[in-house]
Amino acid sequence: MEWVERLNQSMNYIEEHLMDGVDVEALGRIACCSSYHFQRMFTYMAGITLSEYIRRRKMSLAAVDLQGKDAKVIDIAEKYGYQSPTAFNRAFQGVHGIAPSAAREEGVSIKSFPPITFTIAVKGGEEMNYRIETKEAFRIVGVSAPLHRKIENNFKVVPQMWQEAAVNGTIQKLAGMMDVDLKGMLGVSACSDEAEWKYFIAVASTQESGEFEEFTVPASVWAVFPGEGTNQSIQQLEQRIVTEWLPASGYEYGSAPDIEVYLNQDPQNARYEVWIPVVKKQL
Repeated sequence: MEWVERLNQSMNYIEEHLMDGVDVEALGRIACCSSYHFQRMFTYMAGITLSEYIRRRKMSLAAVDLQGKDAKVIDIAEKYGYQSPTAFNRAFQGVHGIAPSAAREEGVSIKSFPPITFTIAVKGGEEMNYRIETKEAFRIVGVSAPLHRKIENNFKVVPQMWQEAAVNGTIQKLAGMMDVDLKGMLGVSACSDEAEWKYFIAVASTQESGEFEEFTVPASVWAVFPGEGTNQSIQQLEQRIVTEWLPASGYEYGSAPDIEVYLNQDPQNARYEVWIPVVKKQL
């Protein structure tokens, strides 16, 4: 229940800061995880991205303000953090389908998006296989790309990286450098709040990095979930981990990167593992 309470406290924080700006790192601190993990967890549980939820809540309240007829559109835009009427107009139309000025008209249809409240839902007992591993720090070598702090902006970055790595021979070169017990091509999301966010396509290796970049994955305890299927199925597995396993597991997110381990290279018949850093919940 403490896990759900933290999520609801984070929702209260959003409501309190809709006008003066929502600090995503503060949301992570409330939920006892990184801002990256918070955004992923929220998207999986709510079905929309965090930034889209915040936008909908702002525009829902802005519509109520506009229906009061007294305030100017430019003042309401500024109230909700929009520096230009054009940006506010675009956001308002994106949510309600009409211009802000039209919201004042009698009989016009406006959408309302109430605040989210999280509860525990009991679902069917479909099994999830996993194991807990404690692993010392290990070194990876590969290629990386910077990630945006709003995770939805990265939806095109990562697939494009994999496509380029397959075409230009990077994956084949890296595969020949694997020489430690973590076998497989790695997708590593290194997204701590203290450093630049990066995504790595890499392998665990002790060899000279040469043309590739090095990164040390810190020591951690990992919950490891095996899976197979298409590349889309790994996203479904990650969603189940967050919404079904994590709340009742006795664990919470740790501070190490998330890792996807691809055990073969067939995107339509993949075998993979999802490695989630975890720590025991404090009693």
